Amino acid sequence: MTRKTVLKITGGVAGSLLGFIIIAWLVWVPWAQEPGYVFVAAWGEPGPAPGQFNDPTGIAIAGNEVFVSDARNGRIQVFDLDGKFKRQFGSKGDGPGQLGRPMNLTIAGDELYVADYWNDRIQVFGLDGTPRRLIGRAGSGPGEFDAPGGVAVAANGDLFVVDFYNQRVQHLRADGSFIKQWGETGEIGVWAGQFNYPTDVVLAADGTLFVADGYGDRVQVFATTGRFLRKWGGPFAMNIFGPFNGWFTTVTSIALDRQGNVFVADFYNNRVQKFAPDGTFLTAFGESGQGPGQFDKAIAVAVGYNGTVLVVDFGNNRIQKWRKIGQ
Repeated sequence: MTRKTVLKITGGVAGSLLGFIIIAWLVWVPWAQEPGYVFVAAWGEPGPAPGQFNDPTGIAIAGNEVFVSDARNGRIQVFDLDGKFKRQFGSKGDGPGQLGRPMNLTIAGDELYVADYWNDRIQVFGLDGTPRRLIGRAGSGPGEFDAPGGVAVAANGDLFVVDFYNQRVQHLRADGSFIKQWGETGEIGVWAGQFNYPTDVVLAADGTLFVADGYGDRVQVFATTGRFLRKWGGPFAMNIFGPFNGWFTTVTSIALDRQGNVFVADFYNNRVQKFAPDGTFLTAFGESGQGPGQFDKAIAVAVGYNGTVLVVDFGNNRIQKWRKIGQ
């Protein structure tokens, strides 16, 4: 084989490889479809005092009030939308009204549902902080949990709970009695309907259920019957992580706006990504750092009635407020 032939073959292979890379990039790394978001303000600092945090992990908005899981301080703190401290409730422990690493929060009606991670249960409080009831206990059986990360509440009071170490989503009645589950108990998987440490769940107005499949680096979407609908995140949404648009490196929280758009906390990529309900990538915001508009692991996200986005900046022990460009 002559040198000229070798060079032609080499060039052909290199050209084919480059072409494949370009096609793969166009297919699996989408462009932004809408304007991004701009940083507005931040509040919080490390500590145990009111308005300070020690590993904040979850957030929810009810009207003009913001509820934050202050995990290692064992409490829920409440602020107005500008970050002014209003009240707090909960303490470290495993009794009623006590918390062991509260995680993602959900508000339904006049109640706050807390995924009580280390206590293997869901706790329900009034919005004033009054403890109302406990749901679940430690275990791997029906209606039991091994570190629940988040809960969604249907209009009829049914619960959908992501059960982190049990690798499943459980559908329960309001009283905690078991209806069904999807995901094989204790079994990790990359196929549709399987989970790799799921972390959060949210229910859309039309009954569509969006699940943050945490270390699966993807979002999975189901009907409330458990029927799989779609998934997204990286090539084939099969646990291929990365920093590109539409890809994730650990998904820790998920929220919806009034239009049904999906906001996803992309933990190790230090950002929030926004998608249409069908999974179309819309935009992303945030980067690594300690300055304004930067995150040290974006762990949770919530969207207010007016479209304001609040993000829990885990490593920086603060909450950040963002608004859409032009809003």
